[in-house]
Amino acid sequence: MIEKVLIANRGEVAVRVIRACKELGIKTLAVYSEADVESLHVHLADEAICIGRAPAVDSYLRADRILAAAEIGNADAIHPGYGFLSENAKFAEQCHACNLIFVGPNAEVIRRMGDKTTAKECAVRAGVPVVPGSDGAVTDERAAVALAREIGFPILLKAVAGGGGRGMRLVHSASAFPKEFSLARLEAEKNFANGAIYFEKFIEEPHHIEFQLLADKQGKIIHLGERDCSIQRRYQKLIEEAPSPFLDNELREKMGDAAVRVARECGYESAGTVEFLVDKDRNFYFMEMNTRIQVEHGVSEEVTGIDLVRWQLLIAAGETLPYEQRDIALRGHAIECRINAEDAAKNFAPRPGTVELYYAPGGPGIRIDSHVYGGYRIPAQYDSMIAKVIAHAENREMAIGRMDTALSGYVIRGMPTTIAYQRAIMRDPHFRKGRYTTKFVGEFSARMPSESLEGMGQGSGNLQEDL
Repeated sequence: MIEKVLIANRGEVAVRVIRACKELGIKTLAVYSEADVESLHVHLADEAICIGRAPAVDSYLRADRILAAAEIGNADAIHPGYGFLSENAKFAEQCHACNLIFVGPNAEVIRRMGDKTTAKECAVRAGVPVVPGSDGAVTDERAAVALAREIGFPILLKAVAGGGGRGMRLVHSASAFPKEFSLARLEAEKNFANGAIYFEKFIEEPHHIEFQLLADKQGKIIHLGERDCSIQRRYQKLIEEAPSPFLDNELREKMGDAAVRVARECGYESAGTVEFLVDKDRNFYFMEMNTRIQVEHGVSEEVTGIDLVRWQLLIAAGETLPYEQRDIALRGHAIECRINAEDAAKNFAPRPGTVELYYAPGGPGIRIDSHVYGGYRIPAQYDSMIAKVIAHAENREMAIGRMDTALSGYVIRGMPTTIAYQRAIMRDPHFRKGRYTTKFVGEFSARMPSESLEGMGQGSGNLQEDL
């Protein structure tokens, strides 16, 4: 069994891993930057070591400092969380070379599935449909434009090493291709130190559906159903729910089987996610595989009752999954709202600051994953997500009502947040009917009167007004 885990991350995911470790009786070692000295994960861990200055490139992206901290702290495993080095094959290799258990798949799988082109090849070998596009990274711009014309505009430029919507550009015509290609390449180089770009046919009116997987080292692979992640802005998710209101049981079974085939083809182990695009006619296409725990993993945990982070740790320690696919049943409905320190009225501009007052909602079926507390200063150097609210109930209608109530009582004073914006979505008739695609946020904001958007100012629930 693993005895001590270093959590190579920060924020709510570090807190989540620490709690799972404590339940298993595993000691925890937090690492933190100078900006995160007061972060909750530092207080909750058994031990904590500072690894550098605030910029991630000087701390959370410094593999050498993380590995040195593991040696100093006598850890025998590293959990990478999500983001930062979680999908860095070289880091996984370095952990192995230092006799540390990397809580995730092996480096070769991370490398193969982290490259969008080789991941696509893996899906094709598994007999899973893929979106038409370029054969690997684009090297000849003129030939790329000719292929794009053949496939048909619009097309979507993507970073080969990308994720989180960075390095992605929508191109509507051949004349716009050179400029957008150049911008995508620059953004990819900046964010991933890899400027390689490929492109795919842009699926209009798509649904973004992902399937959660668990795979042990003995070859057993199961899926835990899907999450609908279509409500997003700039390719970053705002709301996720399980199960999807768009899928029926037949399509769910087909897509779940396809996700398992992809994982088996690439030799996957640990928790992972296969993401698909589904068009309006319910044709589905492999998009990518995330070789790590997802931000929205809690939604799947709520509808299946299976602790994914716990099983990441147990699988890494060599445990065999006790579940068969027939054992997995989706119970009720779960919805997650990501709460960001952003101003919805100003194009979701990040607004970090000090939390002057913090009050989290509770009650049946409400889960809050957060690292925020009263008096905490939210650093400006990192992602603006500060909490996740998950509502679970017997059915979708009840889950929406439960989420609306929770958001109305969630108080975060000191900076704008997306709480009020999320609550407005819960009350939107299109969302309530499950009629949405990845275009939803743009359409929803356009329907909303400008004064209503401006009125979301502080972005907390009604309880804040009473306080």
